[in-house]
Parts: sequence; structure tokens; C-alpha cells
Amino acid sequence: MNATGTPELRRSVPAPRPGFAARVQQVAFSPNAIRILAVAAFFAMWEFFGRRMDPIFMAPPSAIFEAAFQLVESGALRKAVLESLGPFAAGMALTIVLGIAIGIAIAQWRLIEYICDPFINALYAIPRIALIPLIILWVGLEFTGKVAILVSVAVFPIIVNTYAGIRDVRGSMIEIGRAYGATETQIFFKIVLPAAIPFIMAGIRLSVGLAIIGIIVAEFFTAISGLGGMIVEYSNLFATAKLFVPIIVVALVGVLLTELVVRAERRLSRWRTLERERF
Repeated sequence: MNATGTPELRRSVPAPRPGFAARVQQVAFSPNAIRILAVAAFFAMWEFFGRRMDPIFMAPPSAIFEAAFQLVESGALRKAVLESLGPFAAGMALTIVLGIAIGIAIAQWRLIEYICDPFINALYAIPRIALIPLIILWVGLEFTGKVAILVSVAVFPIIVNTYAGIRDVRGSMIEIGRAYGATETQIFFKIVLPAAIPFIMAGIRLSVGLAIIGIIVAEFFTAISGLGGMIVEYSNLFATAKLFVPIIVVALVGVLLTELVVRAERRLSRWRTLERERF
């Protein structure tokens, strides 16, 4: 109140701007800066110790970079990536579709759960590498064999997480939907599925890493081609610098795909929120 008795409007006071030292400290201790420094320190140590070791056992990053440049220039790396990318993409797509479908089926219908449960538990417990000779006998060494091996390795995390996500939906949420007259289809797509999305995406994130392992193992045992074939070839030749190139490419692909899954999860989480608000 002022002297005349009328209320005064509040004035917004701008926050004080941080000084140069504060901004430098903020940038230096940011998560991305710490990650970059950690990676740079790791490669610096690798270069230092790698130059002092026998090149058969270890290659420094400079030698690996030179080998990568040679493989890119010759087209060998591009050919290997394309040979691995085809079965990986097909296998990963089939893994996601099958995993989500089976997880939904066993979570929604008790009879299917009782029928499939012993087989899923048994196959999940068996080391998939033990099944590779059988898979090769059944479907061959080429594209289909690689896809089958990848799916057998990567599908189970999606099945288990999808099942857990759907079963985790609280009964009160479903009862509220029924009280408002929602049909079973509306309950599934507007309540159950949005609530299960974090579980499903967590399963896909785990499945991506296993799928990369699956395609590399498949290329070890089937037609020796792609990045897995390149690893086998250079390990037999003791070309350590070139051997690291496909390994690093596989690691970068894993990081990229995991980041894409995280971004997709964020988008689907927004959809989950919108569906709940609409309902």
C-alpha cells in the first residue's frame, strides 16, 4: 500500500547474472564436460601405454585411426557395415514385434501364460550359443540364419518387460476406467498400454545391446561376413589396429541406438501423459 491507500503493483526484479568465473565453473562442471574430459583422459592414457606395448597385443588410438582411414578408403568398412546392417535391422524389427506381441498375449490371457510359461523359462535359461548349431541346421548360414540367431538372443528382455509392465498396472486404474463405462479395448489402449510403455522401452533398450551381440556372434558362426567377419579375419592375421576398428564401430552403433531408444521413450512418455489426460 502506498500513501494514498492504493495497492502497489509488484515489480519483478531480474535475477543477478552470474559472473565470468561462475559461468566458467558452471560449464566446467557440467555433465557433458565431465564426460568429455573422462573420454579424453581415457584416450590419452590409452595412447601413452599403447605405444609402449607390443603391437600384436595392443594398438594406440593413433594407429587405430590410421587403420580406420585405410579401411574406409578401401571401402572394406562400408561393405562390412552394410552386410551387418541388413540382418540386424530385420532381426531387431522382428524382435520388437514378437517380443511385445508375446508379452501382451501372456499378460492378457491366463491360458496362454500357462501354456507358454515353461517354454519361455526353459529357452531363457539355455545359453543361446548352444542353440546356434541347431539354428544353422534349420535355417542355413545366410541372412535367415543371422536373423534367427539375433532374435533368439534379444527377444526375451522385451517379452519379460512387456509382461511385467502390463501386470504392474494397478487394479484401481482399471476399475476407474470400467466405472466410467470404458470398453476393454479403451482400457487396454488408454490405460494399460500407456502405463506399460516405460517397461517396454526398458526391455527394448536391453534388447538393443543383446541384438548387437547376437549379430556379431551370428557372423562368427555363420557366413563369415560383416563386422563379425572382419573381427575374425583380423584376429587371425594378428592385425590388432584393424581389429579394433570394427569393435569401436560396434560400440558406437550401440551408443547411437541406445540414445535413439531413449529419445523414443521420451516421446512415447508424452503420448502416455496425453492419453491419461484425454481419458
